[in-house]
Formats: sequence, structure tokens, C-alpha cells
Amino acid sequence: MDQPTTAQAGHESDPDALVQLLGPDGRRHDHPLYGPLLAELTGEEMRTMYRDMVLTRAFDAEATSLQRKGELGLWPPSLGQEAAQVGSAHAYVPRDVVFPSYREHGVALARGVDPNALLPVFRGTRHGGWDPRAHNVHLYSFVIGSQALHAVGYAMGVQRDGDVGTGDPQRDRAVSVYFGDGATSQGDVSEALVFAASAGAPVVFQCQNNQWAISVPASTQSRTPLARRAEGFGVPAVRVDGNDVLASYAVTAHALRRARAGEGPVFVEAYTYRLGAHTTSDDPTRYRSRAEEESWRAKDPIARMRTYLEQEGLVDDAFLDEVEDAARACAESARASCHDLTPEPLPTVLDHVYSAPHPLVDAERAEAQAYVDSFAEVDR
Repeated sequence: MDQPTTAQAGHESDPDALVQLLGPDGRRHDHPLYGPLLAELTGEEMRTMYRDMVLTRAFDAEATSLQRKGELGLWPPSLGQEAAQVGSAHAYVPRDVVFPSYREHGVALARGVDPNALLPVFRGTRHGGWDPRAHNVHLYSFVIGSQALHAVGYAMGVQRDGDVGTGDPQRDRAVSVYFGDGATSQGDVSEALVFAASAGAPVVFQCQNNQWAISVPASTQSRTPLARRAEGFGVPAVRVDGNDVLASYAVTAHALRRARAGEGPVFVEAYTYRLGAHTTSDDPTRYRSRAEEESWRAKDPIARMRTYLEQEGLVDDAFLDEVEDAARACAESARASCHDLTPEPLPTVLDHVYSAPHPLVDAERAEAQAYVDSFAEVDR
């Protein structure tokens, strides 16, 4: 697939162009539809976006190092995708519900989830790590694309509860689901799009197109932009520069407002790049060039947002130093938290299978406890 053009004022009709409000040089661009949404953002909110991106990167780098040291079994880096995640996350209201895949570390952090709560499942001490109801962020999904069906089902439930299209901002809500470009080749995502379109469900599909589904380029997965797949199901789609945190926010905010108003689903293709490995078991040097990586490093989402904030006089050295201190503290906290993780008793893996007691689960729990007790007998 060719590099897409940038959709600025007068080019918004091009379905294959990217919506971009902040260029790699840190300069603002206008857009007749999405540009006005930025007027709603205060300087403090933009500073928070920057801070969240920096903290996400620091946490992600520390988690990657912890895996390399044998402290985590696996880790999926989010390096390079901070803007697509943090920008979109800042568009949610508390009532909105998010279904992540397994790489949305920035989304979780921006939604208020303690990033350290992401570690237990990768260390193998818990199946989850946080209460999905606390911040309306569901647990990570490791079955590629399965969360798309979960999200659409939840969104259909929101419809049936009457929590969409009422005009009451304290009641209306939307659902959002994240998945990678590779997941668009899975049947689950296609089925989710069918149900979402048929039901007019209040769901925003967030496709994080980071160019590589493990080792298969997006150009091999699809001969057309991935957003066009959604249009084939009757779901409106938009492509956004996923390295532009402001555009990611504005496009998602617009899509969410449409969904909350009862106008149905939207598909957002965030065109970004995974600078790290697919997971720490992957070696990206085997399938992509250093020149390609360097070309995307020049589009770094954090650097461009910092440049913009500096140009606008929205940050000073004291703020930037505070953010760097917070980033170091975040990394140190992740390291200490990881070292303190210990496995929970084996039967607890069955605690949250159903919301109410179930005889089959009770029997399996008893069997698991008997298995654990058998080792005590051997020790005696």
C-alpha cells in the first residue's frame, strides 16, 4: 500500500487520506470537521496527553526490560503507538466502555488503570490484574479479534438498556474496541462488523494499523486501506494519522459522539507504526529494514507533541522536568511491583468464570484444590 496522503482543509472528501492536525514538525493543521473539536481542549488537557504518552513509553520500556531479564514471560511493546492510544483514550467519558487487545498500555493508563496492574498476567501470577468495572476497561484479550465480538455484544446491550440516543449526557454512552491490523483478517472482526452494522450498535472500532501483523505487512493483508473493509459492511470509516495525538483525539471524539447519539458504529483506522517487536519473542530485523524503522522514528508522536506545546508556550522546563521525574518513578514502580508479584492459589483462576456460583465450576475448583493438596501429601 502506498503512503497515504494527508487530509487537511479541502481534502476531507478523500476516503483514503489521513486526518492530520499536527504534523511531524509539530505544526498545527486545520480541518473543517475535526479541527474545531480541539477548541474544547484546554492547555492542561493537552499537557496531560503529553504526560500520559511519556509515562506510557517509560512503563513499556521497563516492562520490555523486565521480560528480557526473565521477570515476565512475554511482553507486547507499544513503542510508537502512544499517540493513537492516549489521544483516543482522552475522548472517552467515564460511562464509555473499552475493550482492549493486549497492547493498549496507553489506553489503560489514560483511563486510570494502574499500569502495574498490567503485569500479573504477563508474569503468570493472575489471569487478569484489575477490576474491569473500576474504570470501564475490560481485561486484555489474547485471542486475536475475539474482543470485537465482545464489544459489539456489550454495545447491543447498551442499546437494549436505553442508554444511547437519549440526549442525556449523563446517560448516553458508547463502546470502543481496539485491535491490530492483523485482526482484520480474522473472522471474528468481520462478524462483529456485520452485527454492529445490522444493529446500528453504539461501538467505535479502533484499528491500530501498525503496519505489521507479526511479520506480515499490511500491504499483503489487504490491497486496499483497511478502513475500506468497514465500508463494505456499511460501517462509516475514517483514517487518522495515528502518530498525531490531537487528531487521534478529535477523530475518536467525533465517532463517539455519533455512537452515543444513536447514529451507529464507526471504524477508525489509526495509521501508525510499531517501532518495537510484535512481542518480546519476535525479531523484527528478520522481516523489515532499518531504513523503514528510521523513517518512522522521524514521525515520533511524543517529539511532535512536545514541539507543538513548546511552540505554543504551553510548557516550560519545570513541567518537562516533572514529567521526566514522573516517568522514572513510573518505571521504578513497575520494577518493584513486578518483583513483588507471587502466584495466587491455583483454584482462584476459577473465581470469575461466572458472576454467580455454578456447580460445574465448584466441582472444578474442588478438583484443582485436590491437585494442590496432593503435593503436600508427597512432601510428607
